[in-house]
Amino acid sequence: MARNILLEHVYDMVTGEPMKSFILVQNLLTAIVLPVFGVIIGLTAIPAIALFYYWHGQELPLSLSASTPEDYIIELTGIGVSLGLFVITWGISLVFISGIMAGLLRPRIESGRYPLQSFVTIQWAWSMIFHKVALFFLPHLVPSFIGNTYYRLSGAKIGRGAQINSPNINDCGSVTIGERVVIGGKAVINAHLTEKGELVMAPVVIGNDALIGTESIIQPGCTIGEGAVIASRAVLPKWTNVPAGEVWGGLPAKCIRLADGSKPV
Repeated sequence: MARNILLEHVYDMVTGEPMKSFILVQNLLTAIVLPVFGVIIGLTAIPAIALFYYWHGQELPLSLSASTPEDYIIELTGIGVSLGLFVITWGISLVFISGIMAGLLRPRIESGRYPLQSFVTIQWAWSMIFHKVALFFLPHLVPSFIGNTYYRLSGAKIGRGAQINSPNINDCGSVTIGERVVIGGKAVINAHLTEKGELVMAPVVIGNDALIGTESIIQPGCTIGEGAVIASRAVLPKWTNVPAGEVWGGLPAKCIRLADGSKPV
């Protein structure tokens, strides 16, 4: 099976056609890369570990006896790699547990405007705590099936093949992301907004095959049609409806290309 996937991957690179098994390959690479990250973190920690034990005049707490420099290096490497893998395991656990808690305790708030100094605001702020905790490690896990799983656990509806390359999807319980949607790095999607002493809450819906550009901002109540494109660093005002296939950009974002490829009059 692995051989067939590899051959298909090479074939797709040669022909330029979309990979049929892209998601599977991406997930496999994620599972491989994360332990590698842990090993790299551990190896780079070796000098710090050695300095710590030297400074405190302690012996290495392992069963081996560091009678030779080689033994000493082996023991330091073992400690470093173990700590690196611990960091990766801790980070993934932190993200998953935060997602579960966010999903269980997310507020079921109807769309509308609420006084900023109200119990609704307290509910909303409480739900955001878990996302802030997840941000300790989430930026290192996007795009991946782990990042998408976190958002799903938090309440977001995410279609198959969506590529979310941003840790800034807020108010997940009010966000719907269609199939094969691509969300660029540092893009921000908010289903909330504060203005004029009020908390504005409204769901965000992104249709299939849409593209949300790098560092763009999507405000509450926006609906983005299938195949639409929001340009990099664009700011889509609240309650904006982007028709299918159109390209929007600017601050505030406006239509810069119609679905048929022509420019708006």
